[in-house]
Amino acid sequence: MADLAKLVDQLSELTLLEASELTKMLEEKWGVSAAAPMAMMQAGPAVAAAEEEEEEKTEFDVLITDIGPKKIQVIKAVRAVTSLGLKEAKDVVEAAAGGESILMEAVSKEVAEDAKSKLEAEGAVVKVR
Repeated sequence: MADLAKLVDQLSELTLLEASELTKMLEEKWGVSAAAPMAMMQAGPAVAAAEEEEEEKTEFDVLITDIGPKKIQVIKAVRAVTSLGLKEAKDVVEAAAGGESILMEAVSKEVAEDAKSKLEAEGAVVKVR
């Protein structure tokens, strides 16, 4: 068996041109290609970057899941955090009384957290996703 440490030392001393020649020679001798593994290695970081983008959401939805005991104050809070009129705000709040109601879609994290805190201060139960 070859001395692997000695082989590693010898390979480390190769210039890039010599390493390229060695790669070509090994590909011909063994009938393989070094290009396929390299393509897979390059795809790996791209996949990891896509997963990171998915983890770092930039758009959030604000949902009211329960309006609590202060319906009128929640309607006022909805009007304060949105540009909805009285009737539209009332419709959103009443829809939440029967289940989950979407208040805002695709807003920044800061806007979503601000709306959540204002609504929760009035007794509503809010979910940001």
